Amino acid sequence: MNQDAKSTVPNVSADTNGKLSRRNFIKKSAIVVASTAVAGSVLAACGETSPTAGPVATSASTTATTNAVATTSAAVTSAAATTVSAATTSAAATVAAAATGANLKLGVLVPLSGVYAQLGPDIIDGMNLYFDSIGGVVAGRKIEMIKEDEENDPAASIRKTNKLIQSDKVDLMAGIVSSAVALAVRDVVDPAKTVLVIANAGAKALTGDKFSKYIFRTAFSNGQVPWPLGTWAYTNVGKKILATAPDYAAGKESVEGFKTTFTKAGGQIVSEVYPPFGKTSDYAPFLTQIQQAKPDAVYAFYSGTEAVNFVKQYEQFGLKGAIPLIGAGFMVEEDTLPAQGNSAIGIKTSLHYALTLDTPENKKFVADFIAKYKRNPSTFALQGYDTARFIAEGVKAVGGDTSNKDKLIQALEAVKFTSPRGPIEFDPVNHGITQNIYLREAVAGADGKPSNKVIQTFNAIKDINTLLKS
Repeated sequence: MNQDAKSTVPNVSADTNGKLSRRNFIKKSAIVVASTAVAGSVLAACGETSPTAGPVATSASTTATTNAVATTSAAVTSAAATTVSAATTSAAATVAAAATGANLKLGVLVPLSGVYAQLGPDIIDGMNLYFDSIGGVVAGRKIEMIKEDEENDPAASIRKTNKLIQSDKVDLMAGIVSSAVALAVRDVVDPAKTVLVIANAGAKALTGDKFSKYIFRTAFSNGQVPWPLGTWAYTNVGKKILATAPDYAAGKESVEGFKTTFTKAGGQIVSEVYPPFGKTSDYAPFLTQIQQAKPDAVYAFYSGTEAVNFVKQYEQFGLKGAIPLIGAGFMVEEDTLPAQGNSAIGIKTSLHYALTLDTPENKKFVADFIAKYKRNPSTFALQGYDTARFIAEGVKAVGGDTSNKDKLIQALEAVKFTSPRGPIEFDPVNHGITQNIYLREAVAGADGKPSNKVIQTFNAIKDINTLLKS
């Protein structure tokens, strides 16, 4: 996403020994105020809306935290239990209307308001770009997108989902940024036998203990993104690493993915630091913990405004040149780099996409997106683009007949293609995505602005649940 965020960071004084004191840091370090668009993407890459309770943690059980999110979502879903059976009945009635030749009704549930308001339009723009490229028709059926605002609210999203299934009689659904929303909606679409293609929410449970055969994910899983980075870091960065992320399920799932491969290679996680999610703008206490731990490097998972603040303050605190900072790519992405500026330069991250990927598919995607929307595509727009193609490929394979859900699911399970992000395919066991993960380094571009240069490719990385079983 293009961002217009601006920040003013004054010079920060050092003490007489040349080291930055915490008192001076707190007194003089500016708190970065990002633009609404940056704030809208705060950790939305991981699709969460609620922090976990409690003080800074030194250890975490990712599974327990994720299950807690799932439990909360299930509780919300139970309030809509009386509508689930109605949705099932409506889905059965939809079969007759889904005959080849009728409009292909696609219910799109994304955030169109609130803190994630920019992400929904990004996903929709990516979907529209692909659908336009095929003339807005697949297998003789005109594509009709019916959009609803997920509102970052599981209860509201349940109502919207029931409306899409019962009243609009959609053939399929797509979208969803928040994992809490996805987990709640899961318990509506599963009994209704409505195919849902998730374009963002990265919760581990969606391809794990909350798996539904009617749900596919075209984005990523939280632990998948840093999985190959752990082994690489042990060989190339250091043997003792401190991990830090916001104190919520997605942050801990990201740390889990990195920690699993790093420790398997022989590395040691010396500490885990979890600032409160959505409540932290001054990272001085946590940067002090990092400084005192003296690790070889730091693995970090932050996004949006929190990524801007953390990266800028990491440099201001004097750590950038002393302790290498690596992490999940959301920390230095298109939505955060403009506000981070030179503070991001040199940071190495892993992600399933980079704007600068030098492939014919990506060059065309970026050029077409800029021509249509007059801005660079974000990772979220790319996920929308691939979601649209995934749906179109599946519908085409069944000749446009979406009434037989089992045949449609089999067709979707077989979909594979070369995306702007690289080759992608789907695991028939858990419907997670297999994709390349890229090691990127933030560098100064020809225009002086930071961008991510791809320096290594980790091929065909599977969904986190598959990886953990391997």
